[in-house]
Amino acid sequence: MPDRGGGPTGPRIRVGRPSRRARTLLMTLGVLAALGMAFTMFAGFWTDWLWYRSVHYSSVFTTTLSTKTGLFFVFGLLMAVAVGFNIWFAHRLRPPLSAMSVEQQSLDRYRMGIAPYKKWLLFAITALVGLIAGASAAGQWRTWLMWVNGVPFHQKDPQFHLDVSFYAFDLPWYRFLLAFGFAATILSLIAAALTHYLYGGLRVTSPGARATAAATGHLSVLLGVFVALKAVAYWLDRYGLAVKSSDFKASDHWTGLRYVDANAYLPAKTILFCIAVICALLFFATLWRRTWQLPMIGFGLMVLSAILIGGLYPAIVQKFQVQPNEQAKEAPYVEKNIKATREAYGIDDASVSEYAGKSTAKDRTTLRDDVGKAASIRILDPNIVSPTFQQMQQMRNYYGFPTNLDVDRYAKDGQEQDTVIGLRELNLAGIPKKNWINNHFRYTHGYGVVAAKGTEADSQGQPVFTESNLPSRGDLPTYQQRVYYGEKTTTYSIVGGPQKEVDYSDNEGEKTTSYKAKSGVSLSSPINRAAYAVAFNEPQILYSGAIGKGSRILYNRTPKERVEAVAPWLTIDGDAYPAVVDGRIQWIVDAYTTTNGYPYASRTTLGDTTADSLTATNNNRAVVAQQNQVNYIRNSVKATVDAYTGAVKLYQWDTKDPVLKTWMKAFPGTVEPRSDISESLKAHLRYPQDLFKVQRELLTRYHVTDAQTFLTGSEVWQVPNDPTNKSGNAVPPYYLSMKMPGQASQAFSLSTTFTPNGRDNLSAFMSVDADAGSSDYGKIRILKLPTSTAVEGPKQVQSKFNSEQEIAAAIRLLKGGDSDIEYGNLLTVPLDGGLLYAEPVYVRGGSLKLPLLKKVLVTYGGKTAFKDTLDEALDAVFGTKPAATPPDTGTTEPPTSSNPTVRQALDDAQKAFDAGQEALKKNDWTAYGQAQKDLQDALKRAEKAQSEAGKPGKPSGG
Repeated sequence: MPDRGGGPTGPRIRVGRPSRRARTLLMTLGVLAALGMAFTMFAGFWTDWLWYRSVHYSSVFTTTLSTKTGLFFVFGLLMAVAVGFNIWFAHRLRPPLSAMSVEQQSLDRYRMGIAPYKKWLLFAITALVGLIAGASAAGQWRTWLMWVNGVPFHQKDPQFHLDVSFYAFDLPWYRFLLAFGFAATILSLIAAALTHYLYGGLRVTSPGARATAAATGHLSVLLGVFVALKAVAYWLDRYGLAVKSSDFKASDHWTGLRYVDANAYLPAKTILFCIAVICALLFFATLWRRTWQLPMIGFGLMVLSAILIGGLYPAIVQKFQVQPNEQAKEAPYVEKNIKATREAYGIDDASVSEYAGKSTAKDRTTLRDDVGKAASIRILDPNIVSPTFQQMQQMRNYYGFPTNLDVDRYAKDGQEQDTVIGLRELNLAGIPKKNWINNHFRYTHGYGVVAAKGTEADSQGQPVFTESNLPSRGDLPTYQQRVYYGEKTTTYSIVGGPQKEVDYSDNEGEKTTSYKAKSGVSLSSPINRAAYAVAFNEPQILYSGAIGKGSRILYNRTPKERVEAVAPWLTIDGDAYPAVVDGRIQWIVDAYTTTNGYPYASRTTLGDTTADSLTATNNNRAVVAQQNQVNYIRNSVKATVDAYTGAVKLYQWDTKDPVLKTWMKAFPGTVEPRSDISESLKAHLRYPQDLFKVQRELLTRYHVTDAQTFLTGSEVWQVPNDPTNKSGNAVPPYYLSMKMPGQASQAFSLSTTFTPNGRDNLSAFMSVDADAGSSDYGKIRILKLPTSTAVEGPKQVQSKFNSEQEIAAAIRLLKGGDSDIEYGNLLTVPLDGGLLYAEPVYVRGGSLKLPLLKKVLVTYGGKTAFKDTLDEALDAVFGTKPAATPPDTGTTEPPTSSNPTVRQALDDAQKAFDAGQEALKKNDWTAYGQAQKDLQDALKRAEKAQSEAGKPGKPSGG
C-alpha cells in the first residue's frame, strides 16, 4: 500500500490546504450565519416582549416565559442526570476483559471505536434526552401553575371525600411527575443495559452467567424503581376512577365511578398497589441476594394479578352482578353523576315546567295584542342582512362588514330595542391600488357603526337604519368612529409616522388622519425595526423612509386574538361583538375557565357541542379552546378590546369560580374586579352563545334528575338541525327580547328548541335571561311539552311552510327571473300555552343579489299566514282576515281564475314584479320601490276579489 506521506514505496502526494484568505472568508461566513440564526431567534422573542409590554400585560409574558424556562431546565437536567449517571455508573461497574468470549471479541471494535469519544458521546446522549424532556416539561406550564396556585372548591367528591381541587389541580401534576419518572427510569434502564452489554456486564450468547453481580444489582434497582412507580400509579388510579371516562349507555361521555368501579376496580387497584410495593422490595433485595429468582416471581405475580384482579374479576362482576339488575346497581352512581354534571356546567338551577303546547284562549283575536307583550319579534336576521349592509352602507370598496352581524340593545326614547349592529371595517381587498405603502400605511382602519332596528324593515324590505352614512350619524351619541381593531383586520399597519392615512371620503374629497393613540410598538429604535423586519419577513421595515419619528406598528388586531394572547389560560367564545360604550367602540369578548378534572361530571367536546349551522359556514365563529375536552365550564371573564386603541381589559365576572381565582393568583393584576365594570358597559353584556350551546347539549340528557328515568333513556332530547340551512348542523340559538311564562315583562333572552331523540316534533323550549343587568341573568327556563300529544317542531313547521300550496305559489312568484329565496331565523315564542313561529323571507334579486325582506311567515295553533309585513301576518293569524295569500303560482305566467278581477290583478302583479327585477339590474332603487308598491297593491286587489268571491282560484294547469 503506498504511503501518502511519501517515501521509498511511492511519490509524496501533497494535500492542498485552503489559503489564509479562504479560511478567513469561511470563518467570517460561519460567524455571520450563526449571528443571523441567533438574531432570528432573538427577533421572535424581542417582538413578543415588545407587544406584551405595549398592551400592558408584560407580566403574562414574563410569567409564562419564566415558568416554561424553569420547567425546561429543571426537568431537562433531571432527565440528563438520571440517564447520564446510569451510563457512567454502568461503565464504572464493567468487568475486566482479560478472558474475553467470542461475543465480547465481536464487540471489541465498537468499544475501541468509541473509546476516544466516550465523554463527548455521553454528553451528546444526555443533552439529547435532556432537551426532549425539557421541551415536554415546558409544555406543562399550565399544569404547574394550576398546581402551585390552586385554591379549594369547597366541594368534595362523593367517593373519596376529597376537595374537587385535588382532581382539578393536583392530580394532573402528579400524573405528569409519574409519567416523567417512568420515562426517566425506562431510558436509564435501556441505557444502562446497553452499556453493561457493550462492556461485558451482560452476556447473551456466552456460556456461564448471563450477568455480573454488579450488573444484576444495578439493573435490579432500576427495575425496582420502575415497579415502585407502578405502585404509585395503581394508587393514583384509585382517584382517577372519579374522573375516568367510560363507555356507558346512559351517556356518551360518562365520567366517574360506576358499580363495577367502586366494587371491583377500586379494591383491585388497592391490592395491586400492595403487590407492586412487595415486588419492588424484592427487586431492591437483589443488592444483597444477587439473584433474580424472587424478584421475577414477584413480578410474575404482579402481572398475573393485574390480569386476574384488574381485568377478569371486574368483568365477572359486571357480567353476573350488574347486568342482571343494572338499574338497581347503577342508580346510586347515576345520581352522583347527574348531580355533579349539573353543578359543573351551571345547569343545576335550571327550572323545568310543564307547558301545554296549545292555546287555551277561546277567542284568538284577544291574543293579537298579547303578541307585542310576549316578544319583540326580530325579523331582521343578522346572519343574512350583511350583504344588504355592505351594498347600502359600505360607501367605499375598502370597507366591509363581517359575514354575521350581531344583535344588541340600544335605548330609543327611553325604550330599549333589539338592534342589528356591525362595524364598517377595513377591507384591503377593495383598495384602489395594492402596494406595500397602501396596504400598510395609507389604508389602516375602518370607520363607523352601522345599526338597524331588529323588528322593522321599510316598504322595500330594506333595514331601517338607526346609525348610518359616512361618518356615521343617527341615534347613537358621539363616539370615536375609527376602527383600527376588528374581526376583519388581520394584517399589520404602521401608523403615526410621516405617512398620512386615508380617513374617509365624502363629497368634499378624501380626508386624511394620523393615529394619535399610544397603541402598538414604537419603531423609533433601529433594533425594533430590524426585529420586525425579520419577524414579518419584510426588509422594507428596516429602511423605508415612510417610517420615522412617531411610527408605531399595530398587529394582533382581531379581538379574540388579543384576548387569547393576554390570557392564554382562557377559552374564548366564538362571537366577539361590538358596542358603543362611553364614547368609544368596544369589542366585547366572553371568555371561559375550564377543566376536565371535575369528579363524576360527564365530559363534552367543545368543538362539537358549540358547532352549528353558522360555524359550519364561518370558521371565525368557532370557539377558541385551550382544552377541547372539558367537564367544567364557567363564563368567568368578560373582556373588552377598544376598537381605536386596542386596549384589552379583563373583568372578573364569576366571583366564585375557583379556577379563575387560581389563574388570578398565577397572573396577579391581569384581571380587574367585577366592580370596575361600568353600568354603561354592563348594559351591553349578554349571556354568551357558546356556553348556552354547551349547556343545551348537556340538558338533552341532564334535564332528567331521576336516575331510573335517566337510565332508561326514554326522555332523551336532541338539538334539531337548522331547518333553513342545508349543512345538516344544529340550529343556532337566537337572541330575542321575550317574556317567558312567569316573567313580568320582556327580557333580552337567548333561546333554543329541543325535539325527542330521532323525531321531529317539539319536546321542549329553553330560554336563558341574557341581560347582564337583570337580577335573573343566567336563569335557565325550560318549557317541557307533553308527550301524549305531538307539537310541531322547527323542521315540521318549515316543511309546512314549504308545502302549503298557496305559500308555495307565492314563493315561486318571488323567485321569478334570477331571484333566490333565503329563509331567515325561525323564531319561536311561547304565547298563551301555545307556540308562535315567525320567519322572515328574503329575496336576493338582480345582479347585486341584495337580500331584501319581502315576506314574513307566521304560524300559531295550526293557522299559517304569509304576508308582506309581520303585522299583516299576525293580523291574518289572529284576526278575521284570510290566513293565506292568493294562489300566485307562475314564475312567468300568472295563475288563471274564473274571476276577471283576480286575473287582471295577477297580471298587474306579474308586470310589477318584472319591472322590479329590471330596476334591480339597473340599480334604480326609485323604480324598484315603485314596482314593489305596485306589486303589493295588485296582490291586495287579488286577495280582496277572491275573498268577495268566496272561493280561491285554481293554479294554472291545476
